[in-house]
Amino acid sequence: MELLLGIDAGTTSVKVGIFNPAGDCLALARCEYQLETPLADRAELNPEVYWQACCEAVNHAIQSAEINPQEVVAISVSSQGETIITLDKDGKPIYPALVWLDNRAVKEAKRLAQLFSTEVYQVTGIPEIIPTWSACKILWLRENEPTVFSRAAKFLLVQDYLIFQLTGKYVTNASVACTSLLYDIVHDQWWQPVLDEIGITNQQLPQIIPPGALVGNVTHRVALQFGFSPSTKVIGGGMDQCVGAIGAGNIQPGCISETTGAALVIQATISAPDLDKSKTIPVYSHSIPKHYLFAPVCPTAGMAYKWFRDTFGQPEVEHAQTRKLDPFDLLNELAQEAPAGCDGLIMLPHLMGAFSPEPNPLARGTFFGFTLHHQRSHFARAILEGVAFLLRQNLERIEQSGIPISQICSTGGGARSALWNQIKANVCGLPIFTLENEETALLGNAILAGVASQVFRSVQEGVAAMVRTKVTIEPDRDQEKYIKPYQIYRDVDETLRSVFIRSYKN
Repeated sequence: MELLLGIDAGTTSVKVGIFNPAGDCLALARCEYQLETPLADRAELNPEVYWQACCEAVNHAIQSAEINPQEVVAISVSSQGETIITLDKDGKPIYPALVWLDNRAVKEAKRLAQLFSTEVYQVTGIPEIIPTWSACKILWLRENEPTVFSRAAKFLLVQDYLIFQLTGKYVTNASVACTSLLYDIVHDQWWQPVLDEIGITNQQLPQIIPPGALVGNVTHRVALQFGFSPSTKVIGGGMDQCVGAIGAGNIQPGCISETTGAALVIQATISAPDLDKSKTIPVYSHSIPKHYLFAPVCPTAGMAYKWFRDTFGQPEVEHAQTRKLDPFDLLNELAQEAPAGCDGLIMLPHLMGAFSPEPNPLARGTFFGFTLHHQRSHFARAILEGVAFLLRQNLERIEQSGIPISQICSTGGGARSALWNQIKANVCGLPIFTLENEETALLGNAILAGVASQVFRSVQEGVAAMVRTKVTIEPDRDQEKYIKPYQIYRDVDETLRSVFIRSYKN
């Protein structure tokens, strides 16, 4: 049997899925990790944790699937974007990974914006230069950690680091590099003026190959470690959101999908990178060569719900442990006790700043309008509704660029919540459909692995074989109950934008 293995390194966990060519998931494994946040604007992780978590998840998936690892013909890897890992000449990490959520590089972002803001969108697809982007983080290292910077032989993204561990090769692709501020999405090359400004060379970055392309085979060490064949192929899938679009069947212009994982990301496949005349919608390079995505990003969606679980959901966590349930299922039951609109309680889910539709790294999470009447159930539901309001905001911006939207494919961990899906359908006034496999990044990786190993002749053939719709949720009678709350959300978001900037800028 020819089996396909997908690895996706997200913000808070590495996930691994093993699939057969019919799209059946034989095993799904996850290994979580906790980000380090020593200051309010910082988010770090020991880079070796990514590989350790990857190894644990791969081993668990193989054991759970009860397969012979020799049957795995190809592995495709995807990851979050922007997170920077610094290696020395021996390939060893010499500084904590600066996670994409990290906002420490405010001064560096301003410096780069002064130089490149007039051309950044048409070159990179990035609407505004903010501390998130990898180039800003590298410049921060140069200015604040000169010893580390002087020793840096390679700067990698998380996908690149895992591929290095699997193959010993330094490679990347447009799909994961497109939001680094280092990459020219039009000419498919590193953006030399930015490299010159931050003081690095092409040699300190990985080689660029097409997304979905074969990197090589696993190393002898990796083959022995996991029991793989030495001929097991490794593929660079790209950014998790772009690979996830493939796993959602979003591979042609006119398709719309959204991923509610740690972050909320909307994906709209487009044919060219210059369709948004307002120059405000982020454009990514798709994990299909010569395709692009409108990809508005909102940093904390599921992560906001996880924060609520960890901070205020201890009863549900303890109850879930006793009953061997997912605590989020119990939190959804709690949220369902509150009515649509949360009796006037509004939540802005900007716990680590805002990206889309209006970038503001100084934005903060906000609960607005609560009274003595409001209970925990209201606050839990307000988070679900706040993310749905944010989704609608971004869909409206996409429609303004001329992209029609008639339905939405909902993916990611949030798609498991029937309540959340119904809230999104009601808030957006659109049908929401889900997939049999919500882990679309893993499925997309499996499809790309299948194409690179010639299990499939094309991505289109792989999607037809492996992507299956599960259920469609139509807006119901609660739709009208969100008209006023959404407007209040918009008003609060707009009003507080300037307050955040005045209150929290350095």
